[in-house]
Amino acid sequence: MHRVTRTITAILMSINTVTDSGLALVRLMHLVSPSLPIGSFTYSQGIEWAVECGWIDSADSLGQWIEDQFLTSVVHLDLPVLQRLHAAAREGDVDALESWSQFLLASRETAELRQEEINRGRALADLLVALEVSNAQKWKPVLASCQAAGFATAAAAWRIPYRDAAGGYAWSWLENLVLAAVKIIPLGQTEGQQLLMRLSEILPDAVERSLAIEDETIGASNPALAIASSRHETQYTRLFRS
Repeated sequence: MHRVTRTITAILMSINTVTDSGLALVRLMHLVSPSLPIGSFTYSQGIEWAVECGWIDSADSLGQWIEDQFLTSVVHLDLPVLQRLHAAAREGDVDALESWSQFLLASRETAELRQEEINRGRALADLLVALEVSNAQKWKPVLASCQAAGFATAAAAWRIPYRDAAGGYAWSWLENLVLAAVKIIPLGQTEGQQLLMRLSEILPDAVERSLAIEDETIGASNPALAIASSRHETQYTRLFRS
């Protein structure tokens, strides 16, 4: 009798685990969806000016631009900070959440990039409060200062494993830039999808590499991005926000 009870309990626990895992995946897809109303599609992160001045003029040069940015800024700054934000949110450590949020914001190299982080953070914070995500209302002043903090808070509340959350965060960043560039260069939709397919292959390894980065070595500098973003702030005609 006891053996049967233990077996039934084990089966029920297994079903609950599968159900929780499936729901976490659905929540992650919700969190990285292009339809999320935080304005991601309105920013090009310097690509608009890079196209204007001739730095980017094809799928190949776009791929080189994005890959370089991904392997520097995203791997050595964004993802390591996201990992610490996720841990802080999971542990309910609002001081650490605020500290790493401010670190990421201070690491943005231009006024345009900092304002983008703040604007997207404010919009995401409002959304998380409306969705009644745990701690979103209480932590709203912190979340409103940094999009990554809101992303990490939602991922922790929805029990999304960190590696999955990091992969989703990186994919969302990659997809937004490629879709922006398709409009600016312009590229065909097929070329854009081919580029996404190629660049996505480096994503899993990049997430793993970011996990090995210690606190004192977090940080990155991308001069080309800083120049393009700065010049975009005063570009005469723009499709994307500054």
